[in-house]
Amino acid sequence: MTQNRLDVNHPPIIQGGMGVAISNWTLARAVAIEGQMGVVSGTGIDTVLTRRLQLGDIGGHIRRAFDHFPIPEIAEQVWERYFVAGGKDPDVPFKSKPVPGIKAPKAFTDLVILANYVEVFLAKEGHPGVVGLNLLEKIQIPNVASLYGAMLAGVDYVIMGAGIPRAIPKILDHLSAGTPAEMEINVTGSEAGATDTRVRLDPSDYLGGELKRPNFLAVVSSTMLGQLLAKRAERPVDGFVIEGATAGGHNAPPRGQYELNERGEPIYTEKDQPDLAKFREYGLPFWMAGSYASRLREAQAEGAVGVQVGTAFAYCEESGLRPDLRAQVIQQVRAGTVDVFTDPLASPTGFPFKVVQQAGTMSDPAAYGERTRICDLGYLREAYRTPDGKIGYRCASEPDEDYIEKGGDVAELSGRKCLCNGLMATAGMPQLRKGVIEPPIITSGDDVVNLGRFLPEGKDSYTAADVIAKLLA
Repeated sequence: MTQNRLDVNHPPIIQGGMGVAISNWTLARAVAIEGQMGVVSGTGIDTVLTRRLQLGDIGGHIRRAFDHFPIPEIAEQVWERYFVAGGKDPDVPFKSKPVPGIKAPKAFTDLVILANYVEVFLAKEGHPGVVGLNLLEKIQIPNVASLYGAMLAGVDYVIMGAGIPRAIPKILDHLSAGTPAEMEINVTGSEAGATDTRVRLDPSDYLGGELKRPNFLAVVSSTMLGQLLAKRAERPVDGFVIEGATAGGHNAPPRGQYELNERGEPIYTEKDQPDLAKFREYGLPFWMAGSYASRLREAQAEGAVGVQVGTAFAYCEESGLRPDLRAQVIQQVRAGTVDVFTDPLASPTGFPFKVVQQAGTMSDPAAYGERTRICDLGYLREAYRTPDGKIGYRCASEPDEDYIEKGGDVAELSGRKCLCNGLMATAGMPQLRKGVIEPPIITSGDDVVNLGRFLPEGKDSYTAADVIAKLLA
C-alpha cells in the first residue's frame, strides 16, 4: 500500500465540502493553490457531471479531464450519451440517469467513478496543493465507487459525516491495495448477516494495481462517537473534524430529551459539547467546525490542527452557488435581515437541516406548497426489507401515497423537502418538469450573519483568497 505523503503536515484550514456542487472543483482548486485544503463534494456528483455535459461542457474542462481518465471507453460512453454541443435548449428537461440502488447497473458505478475522478482531477490540476473529497455516510450506496474514482485521481483526504463511517478506513485500505472492497448498506427490517445488502467493487474490474491511500477524517459531534472511531473500530480513522450544531447542512440531533424552542428549532445544550480533552488523548489530528471562521487561533490553542470553514467559502466567487442567490444572501447580510432556521423536518434523513429563509426557495411556504412531490434522484432514499423479502426504497419526500404504500409512517411526511432536487437547483442545474422549474433550497451555518467581514471595501463579492487571508489574520 502506498503511504500518504501528507501524514504529518496537515493544512490548518479545511474548506468545507458543501453539496450539491457548491464545493466544486473551481473552489477547491482556488483554496488548494493558496496552500490550504480544498475540498470537492462527491454528493450527487454523477448527476452534476451529466447535467454539466448537457449544458455543453462550458470551458471544455470535462472533456480535458475525460482525456486523462485511465479507462477511456467509460469516458466515451458517458460523453456520447450526455454531451450536448452548445448546451441543451432551456425548455428541454435534463436526461435521466441511473438511480442509486444496491443492485444498480454497472453503468451507474462507472458513472460515479468517472464523476468523482473528474472533480478531483480538475481540482488538483496544475498545482501541488492538497485536495480532499467530502461524502455523506447517509448516502451509502455510491460511496465505494466514489472513493475509487477519487483515488484514481490522487485525492489526498476523504472527509465524511452524517452518520457513523466506521467501515470507510478499511475500504480505503482495500482499494489502495487493489483488492475488492465491500460496504454493508443499512436496510430497515433486514437481519444481520444478509448477503444481499452489500455493495462490492473489485478494482481488477477496472484498472487493478495499488493506489495512494488518502487520509480519512470523520466528521463527529460527540465524544462517544470519537471514541468509537478512534479506539473501538477495527480500523481507526486518521483524524476528526469536530462539528458543532451551528454548522450548515445536516446537524446531528441533540442528545438527551429532544425539545424545540419557540421557533420550532431543536434545542442544543451542554450535553452536545464535545470533550476536547478526550480528543487530545486519542492522539489523532482534529479540526474544529461550526462558526470557527474567526477562531483559528482559539482552535489551535485547544490542540486542534486548525478549522474547517464552510459558509464563508460557500458565498465566495469561486463556489458553485448560483450567483443570483449568492448576491441576494450577501445583500440580506448587509441589511441585517438574513435568517437561518434549523429545520427539524426538512431532510428526509430525519436529521435537522439548516435552511436560509428566502422568498422563492423551498423555505417559502408558497414555493414549497406549489411543488409536486417526486423522488427521481434518490440519493436520500431509505432501503427497506419488503414483506416478500426483497429490498425496496422509499423517501419521506416522495408522493405521500407512494411512501405510505411502501410501509412508511405517515407522520414522517409532514414538512419534508426534496433536498436532492433543491440543492441541485441551488447549484444552477434545476430540473424542468412540465414547464415548471425546481425551486432551490439554500443551507448555511449560523455564521452567515458575519459574511460582511470578508467583503473588500467597496465590493459586493469576495474570493476564496480573501477568506483565507482573513482566517490566517
